[in-house]
Amino acid sequence: MSKLVTIYGGSGFIGRYIARRMAKAGWRVRVAVRRPNEAIFVKPYGVVGQVEPVLCNIRDDASVAQVMQGADAVVNCVGILAEAGKNRFDAVQAEGAERVARIAAQQGVGKMVHISAIGADVTADSDYARTKGEGEAGVLKHMPNAVILRPSIVFGPEDDFFNRFAGMTRMGPILPVVGADTKFQPVFVDDVAQAAELSLTSSAAPGVYELGGPDVATFRSLMETMLGVIRRRRMIVNIPFFVARIMAFGFGLASKLSLGIIPAMITSDQVKNLANDNVVSDGAKGLADFGIEPVALEAVLPEYLWRFRPSGQYAAIKESAKNLRT
Repeated sequence: MSKLVTIYGGSGFIGRYIARRMAKAGWRVRVAVRRPNEAIFVKPYGVVGQVEPVLCNIRDDASVAQVMQGADAVVNCVGILAEAGKNRFDAVQAEGAERVARIAAQQGVGKMVHISAIGADVTADSDYARTKGEGEAGVLKHMPNAVILRPSIVFGPEDDFFNRFAGMTRMGPILPVVGADTKFQPVFVDDVAQAAELSLTSSAAPGVYELGGPDVATFRSLMETMLGVIRRRRMIVNIPFFVARIMAFGFGLASKLSLGIIPAMITSDQVKNLANDNVVSDGAKGLADFGIEPVALEAVLPEYLWRFRPSGQYAAIKESAKNLRT
């Protein structure tokens, strides 16, 4: 019988790519999510019955244990960028991660991969980074042979980074950013998924791996690259951190008073994160240790950002038509 992997958060941005790769590798895949009916799209990743979305709440022991029964390996992809309702950083990224590892150890699961983030640190000022660090510590406490993957900003067709800012360019001539000089090392989502796959299917050494793409660039430079891809001219305006903190406080207050109807465009915790570079540390293990050559940003962005061009799918045709002679 083929091996079974349970992927917590397996319908999310990174999780779905891991699920697809594990299915292609011949594994049976359980995609553990809060809303299985919204994760039906993962089923065609394999043959009939090979990939199944199942109900799970990572904040509950019994729920986590039930979907892990019989698994040969587990992957935890659950994480949040902003708190909402009962999904708090501590509950999801710290306690939730440790819960998965603890139950995996109790059930005798052989391998575990945990998706963390560059900057994870139990002493960080940011709640996001702090709980990521606490989650890593909790995982290693119970599953010392786990593989922890720390990606930088992850890009791909479903990302919430380039898609978000490309959408903002439709609103006016100015593109505001916080931390224009902060450095990132964007990594392709399928490169992260391949690292997770190899962690489970090969003899990859346990430990922490920091995953970044081939290029390091500032936030401003990334936005300039994006603007070139979508054929739009916008003035990139850097919002000073002290102004961003005031804005974040205002957005947070408006969101609370409206009971969440008005979403917070940026949070105070996100402002703290944007003050720190997000690049692979010197000497850290990374994609090269898996034998993976990272995909460049420019090779992928045009494949999914074309819809933000002024002429959308017709942009290439119009550009070609300019070369026609009358």
